[in-house]
Amino acid sequence: MMKTVCVVCVFLTLGCVGPASGGEHSLFYTYTALSKPLDLPGVYDFTALGMLDDRELDYYDSQTQVKVPKQDWMREKMPADYWEKGIQSRRSKEQWFKVNIDILIDRMGHNKTDLHVLQWRHGCVINEDSDGSIKFLRGVDEYGYDGADFLSFDVVNSRWIALVPAAEPTKRKWDEVAILNQYTKGYLEKECVDWLSKFINYGKEELRKHSPPDVFAKKSVIHPSKVTLTCMATGFYHKDVEMNIRKLRILIPEHLVTSSGIRPNGDGTYQLRKSVEITEEEKDLYDCYVSHSTFKEPIIAQLKNTQHTPHPSDPGLSGTIHLSDRGLFCVVSSEQ
Repeated sequence: MMKTVCVVCVFLTLGCVGPASGGEHSLFYTYTALSKPLDLPGVYDFTALGMLDDRELDYYDSQTQVKVPKQDWMREKMPADYWEKGIQSRRSKEQWFKVNIDILIDRMGHNKTDLHVLQWRHGCVINEDSDGSIKFLRGVDEYGYDGADFLSFDVVNSRWIALVPAAEPTKRKWDEVAILNQYTKGYLEKECVDWLSKFINYGKEELRKHSPPDVFAKKSVIHPSKVTLTCMATGFYHKDVEMNIRKLRILIPEHLVTSSGIRPNGDGTYQLRKSVEITEEEKDLYDCYVSHSTFKEPIIAQLKNTQHTPHPSDPGLSGTIHLSDRGLFCVVSSEQ
């Protein structure tokens, strides 16, 4: 039997969308059903979670049986009947999962006294150009059983793909219903895209409320003549931030730079760190150059030696000054 914590936490991997770049946006719904109660805090027999990009959009579980908004703008913009219809839809899917997880356990020849997990994930990814035009990139409709890929929909050819032998009966049965495949294709390419576009527009006002992200530059000493310069940007949304370390305004090649990759902060915003080894004598020649779709102009962070703690109103300084360790401070300014 698979360990409980692994079964519960694993999510479908097929067609997983990586970090958004440029104008990419995604809308996904993930439904998770357990074959038996676990009696653990926060773990329910059935859950449904909507995600816009990487932000929670709405949520439902078998205990409350209520679909609730996870964003303020969802609560404000969507009418009451949207939530009522959503509740009925989630309850219907909950019953469908209860029936079908039992069928699947029998088909797999598994013991019903063990814990098993059935998941469904569907949604779409689009690209929004600078002029606001939308282009469909891909759609995903997939099922997983006990953390392994089970069945997925081929959007291009409008057919189901069995990823394990036990999925063959379901594939054949569903492919025989042409209207079901037509509906699935239509939802992924049209209805999902329409909802995604609507949610993006509704959420843009909130996104504009985000204060500019913080950009830091600091050093850590490796040995007397060598230091590591680290640049960090945090609090930005969306994830399409560009960060470069420069020497005399010339970009340092990426193969010389260590990156943390873009990581979530837990509040819907993101952070990114990059670092490079430099000499102590040349540290003042380097800066951190950060640009983002929400910036009016790039932000530049530099290391400066100082004998006092400067005030943001000091002549020649603009932006925010962040104290850092080892007696250095970071000057955040706009490049002229």
